[in-house]
Amino acid sequence: MLEPLKVRVAKDAGFCFGVRDAIDKARETARQHGKVYMLGDIVHNERVVAQLQQENVMVVNSLSEVKDAPVLFRAHGTVPELWKEAAQKGLDVVDATCPLVHEIHTEIKKLQADGRKLFIIGDHGHDEVIGIQSQVPEATVISTIEEARAIPRLKQAGVVSQSTQMIENVEKIISILAMKVFDLRFVNTVCYPTRRNQGQIKELAPISDIMIIVGSFTSANTKRLLEVSLSINANSFMVESAEDIDSSWFDEAKSVGVSAGASSPDDLIEEVVEHLKNLHVQARA
Repeated sequence: MLEPLKVRVAKDAGFCFGVRDAIDKARETARQHGKVYMLGDIVHNERVVAQLQQENVMVVNSLSEVKDAPVLFRAHGTVPELWKEAAQKGLDVVDATCPLVHEIHTEIKKLQADGRKLFIIGDHGHDEVIGIQSQVPEATVISTIEEARAIPRLKQAGVVSQSTQMIENVEKIISILAMKVFDLRFVNTVCYPTRRNQGQIKELAPISDIMIIVGSFTSANTKRLLEVSLSINANSFMVESAEDIDSSWFDEAKSVGVSAGASSPDDLIEEVVEHLKNLHVQARA
């Protein structure tokens, strides 16, 4: 006899408040002005970007492409040089930077004012990390424990983190730096939505046969959620849509847990959940 697959969805899966606010600002500005330009993708999710383009939120690669409408600076944060260029061009800027990212910018400036050697725990080349790094004259990005071990002994250092880092990775790197730095000041800037979502996965993964993480493969925070899930449940998979789900994953499964990255829209999560609910499994005798 067949019975429905048991589906559990993390309470706070999907858009964080920073992403939701940025998208709302983009839509509202487009309605008011007929269109709005986005300097780069507003978030790392192709579906969201495509939907916004249909609402006249237009992606551009440089400020020289902005004409007769405001430009939106995205949730990840923007380097000071672009703010200066926009001011020089007299552009109307809509700041959609996540408030928590703004806080990281403030904190690293405080650490710099103390005269400390600066470190950012984050992904090399990530938009948010580039924005944080640009706030001060010099800061070193540390992504792995191997990079942390290569840091020489120091008298003073200050550390912030990319907001979406895996908490365990931050803890490991800080423990290494604590052995190398006499006066270490660490400001825990892993944002609350990230900590909350990782915590909910830690609750779901042990009680689910399969874990599904919904989001774009370009999204750092979604990849982090997958890492957390895999550390607990080896049967964890990341999908960009319901089409990516392989029914063979569920041959021996009775239950599935679902979470999603902070840039994953509600309708995408709902599609995945609906697909999973339509899967059936062989009832055990």
